[in-house]
Amino acid sequence: MQNPKKRLMIFLGLLLLLTLVFTACSQETVEVTRVVEVPGPEVEVTREVEVEVPGPEVEVTRIVEVMVEPEQSVSAVPFLEQWQSSGHADVEAEAFNHWNEEDPQEVPTGCAKCHSTPGYLDFLGADGTEFGTVENASPIGTTVECAACHNDVTLGLTSVVFPSGVEVMGLGDESRCMQCHQGRSSKLTVDQGIIDAGLDPVADLDVVSEDVGFTNIHYYAAAATLYGKVAMGGYEYDGKAYDGKFDHVAGYDSCIDCHNPHTLEVKVDECSGCHTDVTSVEDLVNIRMPGSLVDYDGDGDMEEGIMFEIQGMQEMLLQAMQAYSTEIAGTGITYDAAAYPYFFNDAGERYATWTARLAKAAYNYQVSQKDPGEFAHGGKYIIELLYDSIEDLNSAISAPVDLTNAHRIDHGHFAGSEEAFRHWDEEGFVSGSCSRCHSATGLPLYLTQGVTINEPTSNGLNCATCHSDLTTFALYEADSATFPSGATVSLAVDETDEAGLKSNLCLQCHQGRESTVSVDRTLSGLEDDVASESIRFRNVHYFAAGATLFGTEVKGAYEFADQTYLGRNVHVEKFDTCVECHNAHALEVKYDECAFCHENVETPEDLHAIRVSETDFDGDGDVTEGLYGEIQTMADVLYAAMQDYSTNTAGSTIVYNGSSYPYFFNDAGESYASWTPNLLRAGYNYQYVQKDPGAFAHNGLYIIQLLYDSINAVGGDTTGMTRP
Repeated sequence: MQNPKKRLMIFLGLLLLLTLVFTACSQETVEVTRVVEVPGPEVEVTREVEVEVPGPEVEVTRIVEVMVEPEQSVSAVPFLEQWQSSGHADVEAEAFNHWNEEDPQEVPTGCAKCHSTPGYLDFLGADGTEFGTVENASPIGTTVECAACHNDVTLGLTSVVFPSGVEVMGLGDESRCMQCHQGRSSKLTVDQGIIDAGLDPVADLDVVSEDVGFTNIHYYAAAATLYGKVAMGGYEYDGKAYDGKFDHVAGYDSCIDCHNPHTLEVKVDECSGCHTDVTSVEDLVNIRMPGSLVDYDGDGDMEEGIMFEIQGMQEMLLQAMQAYSTEIAGTGITYDAAAYPYFFNDAGERYATWTARLAKAAYNYQVSQKDPGEFAHGGKYIIELLYDSIEDLNSAISAPVDLTNAHRIDHGHFAGSEEAFRHWDEEGFVSGSCSRCHSATGLPLYLTQGVTINEPTSNGLNCATCHSDLTTFALYEADSATFPSGATVSLAVDETDEAGLKSNLCLQCHQGRESTVSVDRTLSGLEDDVASESIRFRNVHYFAAGATLFGTEVKGAYEFADQTYLGRNVHVEKFDTCVECHNAHALEVKYDECAFCHENVETPEDLHAIRVSETDFDGDGDVTEGLYGEIQTMADVLYAAMQDYSTNTAGSTIVYNGSSYPYFFNDAGESYASWTPNLLRAGYNYQYVQKDPGAFAHNGLYIIQLLYDSINAVGGDTTGMTRP
């Protein structure tokens, strides 16, 4: 077998000669003798290489290589030994020998880009051809050599086009890796295969067709996993949302940040800076981030690494595929990761009774199998693909795979596929007015610099959002929080109050975006019960728990001018701040600790039954229901009063839809436009109550005051009710 060092030097000499020939644009046939330095005994080389030279007429330059003695060598190739140890230099690998027995013996244009150095240079246009396409088959016998990544074109490479057609721009040197490690297919490819078989990817889901076939993403599509829905490498089901690019931490967020670019190995020793249990590559599969606090595969193990969660989901998907293939397609399906074409029938033959639904699921199953580092590249994206595939197959089979205990997404701060973090995908960035709370990097900037700017979209928050140091996990400091009303408050009693200081971080976002002040500013100079087209609904935003907790001190809800309101709700010591009552990562209430005082609390739902007074606030005669029930009754009365008022006073009946912006509509389903000042005040408070689901616990009596006054403002009946 030819020495890799010798082949490398031959190729470098060939590349240099090509450059000289291109410059000369020669039309003549030239024979060149060149000296190549290779350590070792004196060896004569007789291999000849033919190269096409662009010009008015294409001619052939023949190179004859002659070896000289070692002492005449000039310089060593940088990182040569590292490269030689990598998969890119493995001359025996199937990836570089698959075509050796073909006729002709060449790497075809569809494969040459990633399976030969000449093919990659052809794709780049470094050989004088057009950039972005491979125009010529490549000779066998090369691997991914130095010149593939180190040339004039790759120096300026900043973008990558994925098989979905999406171009990711603004990249650095990692773009060289991503040209190949992106797979060869996408949702578009799968759907097109179904269409080419004469089926509709949506309407003909369960029609068996031998023409559908299996779509293979190919191997090591790490970039597709990493970029998630940005690259659309998986089969993303219509109506579902998916994680975008996986954001790790600064300095370890791209291919070459985490992998040695020459050996390709993971920089394991650097992982241990944060992941203290990692001492070897094998340990990486055990990593589970603090934000991964749901049991994705439903097996009851929430200590296992994300890779094992994925494997559990893979087993469930294969189970669903086998049930579906037998019941719907009529032929059982099996999978063999080591044998092409991977999917077979029970007799070991190529699987041929595909349906569109099965083809989609099989594609995602293969996507999850062919990136061994998927747990680190984009594990949540893979879990979403697997979950959705199971769910889709379940809809067609008589005995669905049980997803009862499985989870598709994380808790709120880490639910990267959800609207709170995907709303800005089309813009490509989170606007400065939203980035503090809806990007991973906005809060640190605000806390350290006091400003917010446009920030990159992210898959929810990450460790560096709240932790200023990822080795000690120290938190960013927040001595206080300034609310939309202009009020500045703190949950910390003093500088030693650790729980209060930690909770001040929560207040930076969980404060709403409006207040009594902004509503009054909107309504200035208008008559209370006269509709005006100048009025637009003011939305407090979501989960304004901090504003509820502080009550009139921050005036996050609308407080009527002639009334007084309660201030901060002080609970009992040790359960009086955000982090004392909620898990800081999962966000869930520590309900098991509530049971020390509230002995009937055994589940989160039991919290609704807690009441703090024997007063019948809502006037329904039930003094045993929890404060939650009192609030719900009064909110219902307020909504009914708003509808009566809007019909009789504003001239247009108002309708509320909490899941559809802008929430308030007229009977025709259009945005409500007949606001009066009093209707806006009441509507603002109604929305406020809807958007803080824990309002009953955060400051329930304050909420009842708001509802009582709002009912009166729109002429509702508060007879029998009691205002705290």
